[in-house]
Amino acid sequence: MKTLKEKMRACELVCGMHITLADPSITELCGRMGYDYLWIDTEHSPMDYQTVLHHLIAASSAGCDAIVRIPWNDAVMAKRVLEMGPAGILFPMVCSAAELDRAMRSTLYPPLGNRGFGPQRAVGYGLEDAAAYVKEKSLEMVRIVQIETQDTVDNQLDEMLENPWVDCFMLGPCDLSASIGRLPDTACKESLALQDRAIRKIRAAGKSAGTSIVTEDPEVIRSWWNRGVNVITCGTEVSAIISGCLRTLSMLRSVNGSGPRAVPQPGAAV
Repeated sequence: MKTLKEKMRACELVCGMHITLADPSITELCGRMGYDYLWIDTEHSPMDYQTVLHHLIAASSAGCDAIVRIPWNDAVMAKRVLEMGPAGILFPMVCSAAELDRAMRSTLYPPLGNRGFGPQRAVGYGLEDAAAYVKEKSLEMVRIVQIETQDTVDNQLDEMLENPWVDCFMLGPCDLSASIGRLPDTACKESLALQDRAIRKIRAAGKSAGTSIVTEDPEVIRSWWNRGVNVITCGTEVSAIISGCLRTLSMLRSVNGSGPRAVPQPGAAV
């Protein structure tokens, strides 16, 4: 069976979902659903490092890979997460080849990078071979960066795609639309054109192209596949709770004779 990294390197179909709440039992539950990975988000959630550790343990218990998005392209933030041994790390708002190089170097030990040594859970709290971790296991980690501005797509992405360490270039649809003054309209003509330019460049370079969205609309999801994206992180545990509760409530009121209510669909990108 291929690893998550191997699937991304081969540009295969990969499916994930976002985790934004603090309770690790939710992560354990979602990890049992069959997703290729869970995206533990610390950029737009209040969770702290201890909560991230609990999520990683829960995902491991469920047999599901977990990728952590850190709040910013910062080596110190990255280091603390890497010591916990996630399956992968995701850097948001990477806007140039220099920023990308800085991000990747923070995940690599010398001489390849500048990651400081001190893994904890990543080496079984000291029970596993640290030398093997440095030389092998640390290199097997998934590395993802988010592309989130028009300038990056048009003027920086070509050079960024030459970096050998990135396993997936993930689009941030909302911030891409914000960069052209169209937030939160990720489906307008201008936003779609910008997304398509990025996808074409990424796939032409033989790299995995990803997106981060929150929707249950099959047409929206299918449109991303059809446009060349092969890695989709779709939905959150929050959107699943909202959607499920509203559907059940609508059904209950319909059965009671009071008539169905319209069920709003979560639709924000992350």
